[in-house]
Amino acid sequence: MRKFYRLAMLLWVMGGSFNQLHAQIDPHFTQYYVYPAWLNPALTGAFDEQYRVSGIYRNQWGNISSPFSTPGISLEFTTEKNINVGVSVLNQTAGNGGYNYTTAYGNVSYTGVRFGRNETQRITFGIQAGLIQRRWDRSKLTFGDQWNPITGYNPGSASQDLITRTSAGTFDVGAGIMYFDAEPGKKANVFAGFSTAHLTRPEDKFSANGEGKIPMRYTAHAGVRLTINEMFSLTPNLLYARQGTAQEKMVGAYATYKATSEVDLMLGANYRFEDAISPFIGFTYKNMVLGASYDINTSDLGKMTNGANSFEISLTFIGRKATKTPEIEFVCPRL
Repeated sequence: MRKFYRLAMLLWVMGGSFNQLHAQIDPHFTQYYVYPAWLNPALTGAFDEQYRVSGIYRNQWGNISSPFSTPGISLEFTTEKNINVGVSVLNQTAGNGGYNYTTAYGNVSYTGVRFGRNETQRITFGIQAGLIQRRWDRSKLTFGDQWNPITGYNPGSASQDLITRTSAGTFDVGAGIMYFDAEPGKKANVFAGFSTAHLTRPEDKFSANGEGKIPMRYTAHAGVRLTINEMFSLTPNLLYARQGTAQEKMVGAYATYKATSEVDLMLGANYRFEDAISPFIGFTYKNMVLGASYDINTSDLGKMTNGANSFEISLTFIGRKATKTPEIEFVCPRL
């Protein structure tokens, strides 16, 4: 029963009640800057190479018998026409009830707004469109009338509670804008962006009357890469997201040390207000970036789950161009 109560509370925190959908229902990541397709569609193709593959995996509240598990993968391509394209797929499974949240999007960005010396000041626009699919596994649910006050739960007792819908799919659209300074050799390169998800206000078929709407998610993010010297840089960054009545505020920084001509070491941390501290460690090798983070919960939710925390691992692979552009080093607005 304790595990059931914890899971019920966690689902309430993430998704609100089934009667009215006010709180955040979308998954979130601590390493939000390494999964650009989820953060902001304007980041699609915001790199000076041919293609980029980004993957991330988040495991949350492992002390629960069925923890929240969220893998995501994206693929982006750049072109010579100021138009970049990408696709992304994300899937979250949560709890003993077999809850599953899946998204599949196609992204398109326009990168033709460039100004400044060597046109390294850039503004990009992006849009994404795709499908959201949510479903439950009724066979994994238990109901109040299956519990006997003396003998306990009886799986052989049929419940009179009827669930008329166990899955729902809907079309979804999002958009974003991004500014970044890609000029090499500067002491400070600034980047900032804003995105809105669920612009179409998709219907929430799991609401009480089936006419609820999934609230839009607003995300603002920014940072600056500070070049200390040829070997060392520091990148403070911040994020603010809001969906319904739920909001997420995060600040952090990571340092990059050039260990060799092919290897960079990274170390940093994020702080999610009223929630968790998240140390981060990673490295780059040639065209690959590998990172890992661990959320140390600081809120009352951590006490309720017996100190269960979350971890993430991310991997990015970038396809290099056969011939580099005249720029010495393109300053990417994220890892």
